[in-house]
Amino acid sequence: MQAWRVRTPGEPREAMRLEEVPEPVPGEGEVRLRVLAANVNFPDALLVRGQYQIKPPLPFTPGVEICGQTEDGRRVIATPSLPHGGFAEYVTAPVRALLPAPDTLDDAEAAALHIGYQTGWFGLHRRARLRAGETLLVHAAAGGVGSAAVQLGKAAGATVIGVVGGKAKARTAEELGCDLVIDRSAEEIAPRVKEFTGGRGADVVYDPVGGDAYTASAKCVAFEGRIVVVGFASGTIPAPALNHALVKNYSVLGLHWGLYAAKDPAAILACHTELTRLAAEGAVKPLVSERVPLAAAADAVQRLADGTTTGRLVVVPDPDGAAR
Repeated sequence: MQAWRVRTPGEPREAMRLEEVPEPVPGEGEVRLRVLAANVNFPDALLVRGQYQIKPPLPFTPGVEICGQTEDGRRVIATPSLPHGGFAEYVTAPVRALLPAPDTLDDAEAAALHIGYQTGWFGLHRRARLRAGETLLVHAAAGGVGSAAVQLGKAAGATVIGVVGGKAKARTAEELGCDLVIDRSAEEIAPRVKEFTGGRGADVVYDPVGGDAYTASAKCVAFEGRIVVVGFASGTIPAPALNHALVKNYSVLGLHWGLYAAKDPAAILACHTELTRLAAEGAVKPLVSERVPLAAAADAVQRLADGTTTGRLVVVPDPDGAAR
């Protein structure tokens, strides 16, 4: 089969190579899946660069979430077992972690429903306890992770402020339903948030960016507000001033979704059930901006790493043979 492999860490276009390799053999408790679609995530770029907290043995295939087909024809959502990641024609995955792909979503959309939406749901509901009527500020609102949070925030009855970089991404955020869109390349975030909220600030901030985004968040978070830290796409990990959190009475909450697989796997299934319901109602629908062939996977990972994409890029290994 064909699979992208990384033999030496580096930038995706240089480090990823499409090779002919043997099909992976399932281990105990695993199943082999035909890849119908593999969503491109920021952790894929970090894996290729050797910067992720998990470092699979070299050589490895990146691709951390897929929609796949079992040997008996079922469509499932899975997180492949590294080093046999999703940018390939076949993967192995733990049987216990397979989730049914929603019938209302095609393969590419189903592949994109998992990590980003689960992270958003756990961050907004389990950690921040977002309530209807509150104001939610989402950084990188036009990206894959941010767009999921925007949709989940709207579905929860929140007023959503989206922060983006550039006019094209601003249009995407508007189409997603943001009540206010702030282009950080043209205006300062904190004053606009304060103006829009009548001086109160944002009740919940969803931050997958870090760096300057976190600094701006601390300036405009509301009394008893919650800042949810879910990643550092900017490459800069902020050092929160805890005296500032004390003086303003706000909380800084961390969210590492992967821990739930080990600590509370039942919660992941419950979340998937809720996401499936929201998808069936049309309240959430992954923003798939491009479906690319397997041969273009390295370029897709590079573009995501460079911050030039909107929504989700999804690799479809066999467009003519996919289930749907």
